[in-house]
Amino acid sequence: MIQAQVPVAIERAGPMDLTVLATDHASIPMQIGAILLFDSAAAPTPASIQALLVERIPRIPRFRQVLRRTPFGCGRPIWVDDPEFSIDRHLAVLVRSKPVAEQELFLLATDLLCVPLARDRPLWRAVLVHAPGRCSLIVIVHHVLTDGVGGLVALSALTDEGPVSAVRGFPQPPPDGWALAADATGERLRAIRTLPTAFQRVASGLRELGFSWASVRPIERTSLNRPTSPRRRITRVEVDLAEIVAIARHADGTVNDVVLAALTGALLDLLRARGERPRQLVISVPIAGRRGGDLRRLGNDTGVRPIAVAAIDDDSTRLTDIVAVTSAAKRTTVRASSAAPLGGTFRLLHRLGLFQAFIDHQRLVHTFETNLRGPGTALHLAGHRVATLVPLVATPGNVGVTFAVLSYAGSLGVTVIADPDIVTDQDALTAALTARFERLRQPDPSVRR
Repeated sequence: MIQAQVPVAIERAGPMDLTVLATDHASIPMQIGAILLFDSAAAPTPASIQALLVERIPRIPRFRQVLRRTPFGCGRPIWVDDPEFSIDRHLAVLVRSKPVAEQELFLLATDLLCVPLARDRPLWRAVLVHAPGRCSLIVIVHHVLTDGVGGLVALSALTDEGPVSAVRGFPQPPPDGWALAADATGERLRAIRTLPTAFQRVASGLRELGFSWASVRPIERTSLNRPTSPRRRITRVEVDLAEIVAIARHADGTVNDVVLAALTGALLDLLRARGERPRQLVISVPIAGRRGGDLRRLGNDTGVRPIAVAAIDDDSTRLTDIVAVTSAAKRTTVRASSAAPLGGTFRLLHRLGLFQAFIDHQRLVHTFETNLRGPGTALHLAGHRVATLVPLVATPGNVGVTFAVLSYAGSLGVTVIADPDIVTDQDALTAALTARFERLRQPDPSVRR
């Protein structure tokens, strides 16, 4: 009796994944990551972290796969298992005899963030920094592998609290050319049948981007917007999440509305100290197309929404304006629908050889801010508590400073990621951000500075 062969599953890069690949030709690679700082009381050993990754990385199929182009006519690139995968090719250990200061750790993390990952192996790396009093794990992944929501799902799979999922056989054989061609033909036919829906999504995406003929005008120039270098520096602000939630509820807004109010206030402080007085700031805020994630399908499903904030010094008034803008935007669009028109435009610019010039001179947004809701309670790896979780992002183009926001275990952390050649006053910006959060916590104007 002949046993039927089970067809090999074909996992393709999605449209937004292709957009990430098209944009990954700038001075800094399209990579994201996180720093996991453990409790100082009981730091994990290098052996325990290596054993944990050996056990749990197989739960995340994409972390053992590479992206491969397909033959002509066979559709988008595919993810295939890397038969040479080994944890030793991805994990490095730095043992220090003396404590590592926070800024030294941050400098190491940004160096890792700004160095391109090897394309001949799964697109991630991890470094365990083992030192007295502070042990941390730095994880860097290429953005094509996952977006922020998927990154949190992958992190959960590595933790002691994460779900124990079935591990498939490894390595799976790659699909043959006939299977790829048939699958690509099926995708093209489905795309034709869904053209009306695609046009509707593009229209919704333009609305999410705030596009209208009346609104198409360039942002005001600032000293923060010029072509960036391959270097980044990070600083960090941490506030109590419950206090930010209370402020948001009082304003009938969200936690992210409060964060936008604080960071725009800090940027205004910085620009005014430089002698600049813009009438408004425009912040690009990613919009996740999914609430959760699937370990078998990570990738990218994200749109963006530009938020124009008037340069009002009073924090409460500025917060009220932000709440009005974001509330109206949520009622008029489908989440993440802007990925369609934006992705198509970026891929076209890449094909024409114009993408780098575009992002180096764009006048659409002043800065980027990404905000993720992380775990409400602390995570553990190999029995060791992760005390702090610091998000990392790398943004190419002419945006000198960006902000990565993550709630974790009762705290809200804001990572300030800046080009040190453009934001030479990053410490002042970080102090201004701390002060703006404090002002938002003070309802009585008489106690504000």
